[in-house]
Amino acid sequence: VQLQASGGGLVHIGGSLTLSCAASGDIFRVNTQRWYRQAPGKQRELVASVTRGGSTDYADSSKGRFTISRDDPKNSVYLQMDSLKPEDTAVYYCNADIMVSRDYEYEYWGQGTLVTVSS
Repeated sequence: VQLQASGGGLVHIGGSLTLSCAASGDIFRVNTQRWYRQAPGKQRELVASVTRGGSTDYADSSKGRFTISRDDPKNSVYLQMDSLKPEDTAVYYCNADIMVSRDYEYEYWGQGTLVTVSS
């Protein structure tokens, strides 16, 4: 199983960006999906999560500005980021709990995509 993240780039302050992450491989079911980020010199932090049932949760820093969504037929998760700030600059990682069979679930990470917010 692999997670492929995309959509990062350079954006101006106040701009928007949408990140995508697609899971591929021998997948039985994708459960909770998440986005993390890691800024230079800082620890990785949870940005947002979405359960298979569609329940979402956000870090205080992203509430009201970021929206996480998922497309189960495509085994994909998205992060719509609006009103971006310089402090949002980080490498963003997708993460998912994926069942490879009825009995086994594992946690997987994507490779990370860089978001740079600049004036």
